[in-house]
Amino acid sequence: MSVRFRPAGVAVGIGILCCAAAWQYARSASVSWQEIAWPYPRDGWPPGRAYRCNAASCGEEIELYVRPKLGFCNCGSGVADDDEVDRVADLDLISEQFAPAGPGQVLHVADMAGRMRAYDLRMTDGTRRTAIGIAASRRCDLVVAVVLSKVASPGVTSTALRLLDSEPMVSWMTASMSSR
Repeated sequence: MSVRFRPAGVAVGIGILCCAAAWQYARSASVSWQEIAWPYPRDGWPPGRAYRCNAASCGEEIELYVRPKLGFCNCGSGVADDDEVDRVADLDLISEQFAPAGPGQVLHVADMAGRMRAYDLRMTDGTRRTAIGIAASRRCDLVVAVVLSKVASPGVTSTALRLLDSEPMVSWMTASMSSR
């Protein structure tokens, strides 16, 4: 039995694939982050940048807090394990009651290697949130970030990582880490 391709069927298939690709591109292009004021008190590190993406644009309301910590990393091994993410990722600024939701994983953001790990947070008002703590290093310097949302989902993580890997954020991180 031989299989014969029908030009109309091939054209319909190509059309469906093109529509699916266009929909995915439009969906990722429609993500709209708004920069908001850094909400945390001053500590030993400079304030960072804070962003919010509303549920209509991102599927969930997401907040992202990111800042450099210069000279705060093991120059030889970088961010080596989950304990280091627990220690440096600024989760304690958001809630003192946080617990890992599982083991972390290696990530690359901009030109830096690091780790990310999911957490469950109990807020001061008793509500629960989920967070992703991120720590990535270059030489002896860190960039730390926290992705905060009401529910854990791969979409929340990938949306936030796309912002961190965007050209404006990479430029800001690079400039911030080169400022000393």
